[in-house]
Amino acid sequence: MIYLDYSATTPIGFEVLDTYNKTSKDFFGNPNSLHELGVKSKNLMNSATKQIAEIFNINESEITYTDGATMANNLALMGVAMHEHKRGKHIIVSKLEHPSIYAICTHLETLGFEISYVGNDEEGLIDFDDLKKLIREDTILVSICAVNSELGIRQPLKMIRQIIKKENPNTIFHSDMTQAVGKVSVSMHDVDLATFTAHKIYGPKGIGVLYKNNNILISPILFGSGKTNMLNPGTPAVPLIVALSKAVRLATTDIEKRERFIERLNLKIVDALKKYSGVMINKTKYSIPHILNISLRNIKAETFLHALEEFEVYVSSNTACSSATLSSSVMAVYNDKVRASSTLRISLSHLTTTDEVNKFISYFDQIYRKLSGLHN
Repeated sequence: MIYLDYSATTPIGFEVLDTYNKTSKDFFGNPNSLHELGVKSKNLMNSATKQIAEIFNINESEITYTDGATMANNLALMGVAMHEHKRGKHIIVSKLEHPSIYAICTHLETLGFEISYVGNDEEGLIDFDDLKKLIREDTILVSICAVNSELGIRQPLKMIRQIIKKENPNTIFHSDMTQAVGKVSVSMHDVDLATFTAHKIYGPKGIGVLYKNNNILISPILFGSGKTNMLNPGTPAVPLIVALSKAVRLATTDIEKRERFIERLNLKIVDALKKYSGVMINKTKYSIPHILNISLRNIKAETFLHALEEFEVYVSSNTACSSATLSSSVMAVYNDKVRASSTLRISLSHLTTTDEVNKFISYFDQIYRKLSGLHN
């Protein structure tokens, strides 16, 4: 098997799974309980939270656990909207967001909120002048992802934050960091709110994080009897939280070294695929090496995907959470419907081997020649 869909999800790491299993067995007490087993679980959970906070240089009280990035995005955007609606109902997002952000924005529009979409340049970078023009007195939130999930375009969050705060100091800045954490270095201090999930960094599915700066107030959209965090009440999933902490620590270790290795694999694939006249490489100078997007001319991406599957090679078409026929991200950067209609996403990891890449290139060649009618 050759797995090249790491941006959709990652296999859980052995050490992370071991941590999860041990915690499930030995710390099954409800951390909200006052008895010894509950206190034991709560202390372990607090230690895990402290480790995550230290890694990101934030306060433990600024961490809210969720069931994943989509839930975290909902808590962030809906929470700001509900808290700030009397001050304003204007929200700005980019054209390079994850589908979950757009789904939330569509719902907010039904509640009377106005959504503006900031443009980007030909390299996928946010158009700073357009952002300045869009920010108004009633702009309560700007949401721009740290790394785009389809093209891997990385945004300069610190610069974007400076622009936002200069135009309107009261505007809250959120970033979906799901495709950034564990791949590139990030700073939570570049934003007011950030979201990410464990299953993209070799952690378990079902656990994510909302980072909320303590100076920012948002309204809860979930209600219950939990004592740990008012934004996500209920019984905390201690084994998932402890496993997440282990995953974050492992994923943020040797991050630059891993990035350099993945860059070499990325370039190897690009060099091999750019020789085909019917293959377009969707990559800009701001794309991180972990994500490589290509468009196929006159071949359906789904057909190619399933042909690769016969060789036990696994890639994505668009993002795993999108059912759209057109890639919104490719459209945003290239403004080309043909290019956006048949895209494949190859996502790499430090676990990917050179041998796997060589085999992928060989299989790709066989399939491409067959589907495009080429012969030796």
